Amino acid sequence: MLYFTLSVVVLAAMLFFPVRRLIFIFSVRRLQRRLARDLTPEELQGQQSRASFLAVILATAFSFFFNANLLGIPRG
Repeated sequence: MLYFTLSVVVLAAMLFFPVRRLIFIFSVRRLQRRLARDLTPEELQGQQSRASFLAVILATAFSFFFNANLLGIPRG
């Protein structure tokens, strides 16, 4: 159980930064295209917060399912 949990946490931590950056870039580009202007620092900060929140959810979910498939869900 401890190994599984540790594996999920480590993989999620490793995935967090690249996933956050990818979400941030895509959302900023989409918003700039939609508004047809550059974003203000406040808008960029809001997009960064949004990207961080989504990255935590996606990285953790992917890590859990990946490790469950690889190691099996621990019983106990």
